[in-house]
Amino acid sequence: MASRLLHRLRHALALTGEGSGEPAPGEEAEEFPESSELEEDDTEGLSTRLSGTLSFTSTEDDEDEEEEEENGDPLGSGALGRRLKSPGENGAGEDGDQRPPADGPRGSNLLTRQLQDFWKKSKSNLAPQRLLFEVTSANVINEPPSKYVLYTIALIGPGPQEHAPAQISRRYSDFERLHRQLRQQFRGPMATVSFPRKRLRRNFTAETIARRSRAFEQFLGHLQSVPELRQAPDLQDFFILPELRQAQRLTCTGLYREALRLWTNAWRLQTQLGTPVGAHRTLLTLVGLAVCHQELEQPSEARLSCEQALQLLGASDSHPLLGPFLEAHVRLSWRLGIDKRQSEAQLQALQEAGLTSTPPPSLKELLIREALD
Repeated sequence: MASRLLHRLRHALALTGEGSGEPAPGEEAEEFPESSELEEDDTEGLSTRLSGTLSFTSTEDDEDEEEEEENGDPLGSGALGRRLKSPGENGAGEDGDQRPPADGPRGSNLLTRQLQDFWKKSKSNLAPQRLLFEVTSANVINEPPSKYVLYTIALIGPGPQEHAPAQISRRYSDFERLHRQLRQQFRGPMATVSFPRKRLRRNFTAETIARRSRAFEQFLGHLQSVPELRQAPDLQDFFILPELRQAQRLTCTGLYREALRLWTNAWRLQTQLGTPVGAHRTLLTLVGLAVCHQELEQPSEARLSCEQALQLLGASDSHPLLGPFLEAHVRLSWRLGIDKRQSEAQLQALQEAGLTSTPPPSLKELLIREALD
């Protein structure tokens, strides 16, 4: 009996010690999450991401992004209409780790389960990630003399989603600029952040686009997981500024329905990212929402935007937007037959104290005059 138990123990230890050899027949080789994307020359300079590793290394290159992509191999269709799947998505468990084979030896299965438990425990203990980033589409844009890939990234927050997730569309050069700016300002935190290197050819193949899509998801997730980087102005600009500029431009040209979609997306972006309460761009977004709803004959929605802004402003009597928001709130409340006396009294007090003009400028006038950095 004892000899039989000893024989089984030796057999199990022999199985668990074969990690460096070939897997047994019918048994899948165990892979660590995110390691399957590495190329032969991508194995140096791996950086820590949460409890795992980023798949791409950063290589400085003097070649210009546009010149590199123009010399690449274009896709035959000119665009990727389908969603690009992350490596290991089919048949893989959460975070890309392979599930243990059901018919494998017991000793190997036990080791696999221990590794999986350790992996999940490490992720949750080290740095819980507030947001998930997913590249939902990647389209090759040909605008002679330029040719580039436009990546659309959805921001998925914790908990159930009441609305469609906020999303942004950025190209490689936008990501590369953000990476360069943050490395100049945050040398310490950025030392462990990897970035997909530039390529001199094959920029438009499905494989390259899929790899970069996965790398950009990891890159943004890493930045969002570091408190020092999360509120960096350059990171906020990367997410918010292009949307605000385009929304303002469309509003000023009278394309209110198109502008409203952008203002709404910008509001969701700021909500997901946790923009500081009372920030100027948050208030400007509410100005854009109120203006577009008014112009589209949606007074209830416009009044709600004004109320949200007034809540954010609180007791900031000297804020230049308080008077215009109060004036719009009074007018919209009167139009809807809602009590407006409180806002009316507050607006009158501001005018008597000389803190706002009589009448105050309209929200639309302020939006047209606002210069976005």
